[in-house]
Parts: sequence; structure tokens; C-alpha cells
Amino acid sequence: MDLPNITVSSLDLARLNHLIDALPKDSQPELDNLRYELDRAVVIAPENIPATVVTMNSTIRFIIEPTGKTFELTLSYPEDALEKPGRISVLAPVGSALLGLAVGQQMEWPIPGGNTIKVRVLDVSYQPERSGEYIK
Repeated sequence: MDLPNITVSSLDLARLNHLIDALPKDSQPELDNLRYELDRAVVIAPENIPATVVTMNSTIRFIIEPTGKTFELTLSYPEDALEKPGRISVLAPVGSALLGLAVGQQMEWPIPGGNTIKVRVLDVSYQPERSGEYIK
């Protein structure tokens, strides 16, 4: 499986590594997948993130193959995903898959039960970095 290049802001990387380190090591096997993605990501300063890249707190329209279902959700930290509708946690399999992808890119991602899904980014309608917002 060819993995697409992904881009992560240095600020998101620091926050996500802190989040992962704070969780119990056996809390979620998906953490290994997220950690692997962060390790292979191209890391750049927040102000240099391309406007089409999915960052934390971005609102994204995406499709899940093979179902063809489309969603528009905001990629969030776990505590925000629980408190507000229309959000997906970065710790959810689809959330981890979306992080760092650009519009038009797709990623195959393992889900519980041994299956995989394919997620493709259709649009990034809001991105904090594009709006000059670098806090939270």
C-alpha cells in the first residue's frame, strides 16, 4: 500500500505527541497508527501550512470508500469531539487518517475488527492556519 505524503504543523505535532504521551499505553491500539503517521509526516511551521491540508480543528468534507458516504466534520482533540456535535476525534480511526492529508488525497486506514477503510479529502472549508489562528 502506497502511503500519501502528509503534512503536519509543528504546533499540532507537539500537542498530539503530548496527548499520546498522556494516555495510558494500552488505552487504544490505534495510537500506534497515529504515532506512525506523525513520525513519517513532513513537519512545517503553522504559518507555512498549505491551505488545502487538514490540520487540527480544520473542517473537512470527505468521502469514505467503498460506501460513498460523504461527511463534513471538524477534526478535533478528544475532549472537544465529546462536547460538540459535528466533530471527529483525531483518535478515531477516520480522524487519524484525515490528519495531514491534502484535498484530493486518500488514505487507507485500519479500523477495529481487522478491516480497512479508504478516506478521501474533498474539501477543507475551514483551516485555522489559513485564518491566522494558531492557538488551540
